[in-house]
Amino acid sequence: MDNKLKDFRNFLFICWKHLHLPDPTPVQYDIATFLQNKPKRGVIEAFRGVGKSYITSAFVCHTLLLDPELKVLVVSASKVRSDDFSTFTQRLIHEIPILQHLRSKEGQRQSKVAFDVGPALASHSPSVKSVGITGQLAGSRADLIVADDVEVPNNSMTQSMRDKLSEAVKEFDAILKPDGAIIYLGTPQTEMSLYETLPERGYTVQIWPSRYPTNEQIVRYENKLAPFIRNGTGKPGDPTDPLRFDDEDLTERELSYGRSGFNLQFQLDTSLSDADKYPLKLNDLIVMSLDGEKAPEKPVWSRDPEHKLTDLPNVGLPGDGYYSPQTKIGEWLEYTGSVLSVDPSGRGKDETGYAVVKMLNGILYVTECGGLQGGYKQDNLQTLSVIARRNKVNLVLIESNFGDGMFMELWKPILRKVHDVTMEEVRSNIQKERRIIDTLEPVMNQHRLVIDPQVIEKDIQTVQNYPSESQAKYMLFHQMTRITKDRGALIHDDRLDALQMAVGYWVEQMATDADMEVEVRKGRLKDEELERFVQGVMSNEYKETSNVWMDI
Repeated sequence: MDNKLKDFRNFLFICWKHLHLPDPTPVQYDIATFLQNKPKRGVIEAFRGVGKSYITSAFVCHTLLLDPELKVLVVSASKVRSDDFSTFTQRLIHEIPILQHLRSKEGQRQSKVAFDVGPALASHSPSVKSVGITGQLAGSRADLIVADDVEVPNNSMTQSMRDKLSEAVKEFDAILKPDGAIIYLGTPQTEMSLYETLPERGYTVQIWPSRYPTNEQIVRYENKLAPFIRNGTGKPGDPTDPLRFDDEDLTERELSYGRSGFNLQFQLDTSLSDADKYPLKLNDLIVMSLDGEKAPEKPVWSRDPEHKLTDLPNVGLPGDGYYSPQTKIGEWLEYTGSVLSVDPSGRGKDETGYAVVKMLNGILYVTECGGLQGGYKQDNLQTLSVIARRNKVNLVLIESNFGDGMFMELWKPILRKVHDVTMEEVRSNIQKERRIIDTLEPVMNQHRLVIDPQVIEKDIQTVQNYPSESQAKYMLFHQMTRITKDRGALIHDDRLDALQMAVGYWVEQMATDADMEVEVRKGRLKDEELERFVQGVMSNEYKETSNVWMDI
């Protein structure tokens, strides 16, 4: 073997030529260097599209070229993903001339699930085996474990999912042979990413963001930033791999993903988990089963551990969660009123958000909240009409910023047939993110927002048909706990915006009622003062008259 081929970077160059790809970029070569000098436990966090899976697949080929007796286990979030990795590796072996001698021989395993390389001696373990993270890991043995995107939205949305994934990857240590290595490849899917916990388990993490970070961002990466990036000559904000993604391309992707999504997927910045950046917290809510017509006079908020609802799916930040009330004071009384708010959308990826919020004694009760895709279609208008009737709403609010009132005009005749109710348009010129936070934060901080647990469960159920990578973004409680006052903080905010509209209506009503109560109280005080004055005058006149008569 040519000594030059012992350097994985040279081998990568040959692979790229075979695949008719441009020469490896400096970032790709740097990832290759990290793999070649692989620590026993390493994590490669690199921006989407850099080609880290392709590079690592070539690395597996190079590993077997240097030592055909080694065993490689490929693990991904799904069996399909790991099989794709294995199949690509097998194709490289079959097609690249210098790897021809590694092709499986007759009698050896040669499927996409598991295959042997030609020079390998007979063994219970194949040369390369692929398996999903939820598959049968026990019984496998490996010198090299490649964990390729084991974290995806489908298995990391909730804390219970993340806990389950964290336990599953611990099995790697039981599989690994002495002196073996584990390499994770991935992009953080949430602010609470699995990859953030790996340094505590002895893993060396290297991060390759798509743009050069600022000094402030460098501090947040701690010691994980790849030296190639840390010591690079680019200015903050410049593309780190301009041959693949130039500034214009990255800007387009940032607009598409939204700021927080881009920070995760392309900047690998998980520092957004700092709860202080997110003012709306689940633990400020009161969660209890609601009656359609009545509510207790006053549910009392609690954060006692005994009241934490661990059986509800939680998409909040670490340490956040849902709590039932400590107690419910008073009788169950009929709601003062019920409002349905609707935030219409067109036929794109946005939803038509809706929320039903009822009020009693200054406490707001959310009985329904969700989103519908398809814009103005007849089914959506009929569904919203049924929701209005089911909740006996007294008023329907419609965001008028979209479609110049067309949505209301189309919906009005349908709604009247199902539930004849007053409709009003709402228009706002305040920045959306600030409007949402300024409305919801004080209500939630005062623990005056009550949620039916069915709303939480339905919030997750209704996104299951959406692409897995975007499901969380459509959820009300994901939107609630990820919004900041930064413009464009969320890529989707339809459900949260609808909730804000309904809550905002009741806040205004309560403020108006309070003002009226103040005026009434002032009037009452004036009347009492006048009465006392009159009584005082009358009393004095009586005394004066009485004194004069006694003197006579």
